[in-house]
Amino acid sequence: MGAINQLFPQPLWQWFEQICAIPHPSGHEQALSLHIQSWAKQRGLAVIEDHVGNLIIRKPASAGMEDRKIVVLQAHLDMVPQKNADKVHDFVTDAIQPWIDGDWVKATGTTLGADNGIGMASALAILGSDEIKHGPLEVLLTIDEEAGMTGAFGLQAGMLEADILINTDSEQEGEIYMGCAGGVDAQISLALQWQAANATDLTFTLAIAGLKGGHSGVNIHLGRGNANKLLARFLAGHAAELGLALSAINGGSLRNAIPREAQCSFTVPAGMADLLQQRVAQYQAILQAELATAEPALKLTLSSSAAPAQTMQATAQATLINLLNSCPNGVIRMSDEITGVTESSLNVGVISTHEDSVTILCLIRSLIDSGRANIESTLQSLSDLAGAQVAFSGCYPGWKPDTSSAVMAIVNDTYESIYHKKPEIMVIHAGLECGLFKQHYPNMDMVSIGPTIRYPHGPDEMVNITTVGQYWTLLLAVLERIPAK
Repeated sequence: MGAINQLFPQPLWQWFEQICAIPHPSGHEQALSLHIQSWAKQRGLAVIEDHVGNLIIRKPASAGMEDRKIVVLQAHLDMVPQKNADKVHDFVTDAIQPWIDGDWVKATGTTLGADNGIGMASALAILGSDEIKHGPLEVLLTIDEEAGMTGAFGLQAGMLEADILINTDSEQEGEIYMGCAGGVDAQISLALQWQAANATDLTFTLAIAGLKGGHSGVNIHLGRGNANKLLARFLAGHAAELGLALSAINGGSLRNAIPREAQCSFTVPAGMADLLQQRVAQYQAILQAELATAEPALKLTLSSSAAPAQTMQATAQATLINLLNSCPNGVIRMSDEITGVTESSLNVGVISTHEDSVTILCLIRSLIDSGRANIESTLQSLSDLAGAQVAFSGCYPGWKPDTSSAVMAIVNDTYESIYHKKPEIMVIHAGLECGLFKQHYPNMDMVSIGPTIRYPHGPDEMVNITTVGQYWTLLLAVLERIPAK
């Protein structure tokens, strides 16, 4: 880890090393927050922790720049906790272990937290510098962005004084974001009825693993396998043929991460064991052919397991399998207005079996409210047909693009002057917090930039070292070009 803090720019990477060392998954940001507060107070900076736990840190302008518009640099404190199945790691107590692989920084079997740790590190590095030129600054670090945007929802009007907000949560160098998708969580609950397990049946567990997973917005258009849907597809095709009786089905861990692993336990009559093995082998061959490029490490594992006391009653099981198999997933519609950008999508993120029900957690995203409402209606109809209950919660608005944005023009012109090429002006299919901030700060001018981060929300997450330097150079140049009030 020592080499990380020697990368360019050193102040940023030194902060990122500290961030990695302090556990900060969603809902457990307090230790990192307290560390930052203590450091800021030691430097004589004004620090506010609001009623939900967001941090606002203020720094006066550099000499001669006191008349500039106030800028707030914004990042979120939390990270997505995802790990490989064979990795022993407790995100609440264990540090992230970054390492350098060529021009990339990666983690060891876990998410890295470059989303949004690099952005947070850049803001803190600027606060700690006596040499960077800037006008009056605020830094806003929100809580729980990845799990529900609690911090952005809770930020109150009047807390910020800034005229301009620079969000640091984008993940592609050379792109300037001026809009993002909105979203809503959907929880489908299907009641279960149980029956005593047949004592003469054999019990197995079927697991799907080795998938890439990733961000359910940024990566949703890449055609990656969804472990929950792939497992449901097998059950829909072969449960009746095999006399299969489910005792549990579970998959995924976060509604905003494409599920990488899923598994189900079940019984089959002893005479069906050989056919079961054949069908699993055939299905693996089918998936490996279909997903050879998108999921080269995909693997199905069939293993014997302990006999359950009960299995799902046949009608309830059939309803569950049909519900899972027919549930939409992935890209629902591409944007007509913005080439190559997903308009609406759905991620079947988590399946979990409980004592009396199975729950399915989904995240709906859309650039337009009507697109989100259309998917909500689809899930409502599907749930009605299945006799299930669906609840929608945590709805957050999209960030509507403003083509007349002054700060976007500054970032665009600055980028072109530094790198002698035009950046891409983009809308991202992910839930940046800007849309929520606009509710209380409708006149604040906003833009989002960041370095190149690959595979966020999964253990393959990595950040490109060269682009971190480019992002830093751009950010500092933009701050110096902020106009007077």
